[in-house]
Amino acid sequence: MGRKAKGYRRKTRYLLKRKPRERGKTGLSKLLYNYEIAEKVVIKLDPSVHKGMPHRRFHGRIGVIANKRGKSYVVNVSQGKAIKEIIVRPEHITPHKGA
Repeated sequence: MGRKAKGYRRKTRYLLKRKPRERGKTGLSKLLYNYEIAEKVVIKLDPSVHKGMPHRRFHGRIGVIANKRGKSYVVNVSQGKAIKEIIVRPEHITPHKGA
């Protein structure tokens, strides 16, 4: 028997897998998009970029941009009754299209 993995990316075998048509480098338009403060975003992890990747528990969550920190953004995400402040690079967020 092997030992149980205890790493940061454990249990992400299917979560951090791209579909064949999504493979390859991320487009420039996604990287150069400017997010405004108080804009809603969806956290969607990009497995090809390890820098600025939040924990897998935040994948698919909707958050609000609090401010910009260098190349990254500070995003407020609710987790139960708590509001978490996570630092995410633009490769891992997309604008929220909901109402």
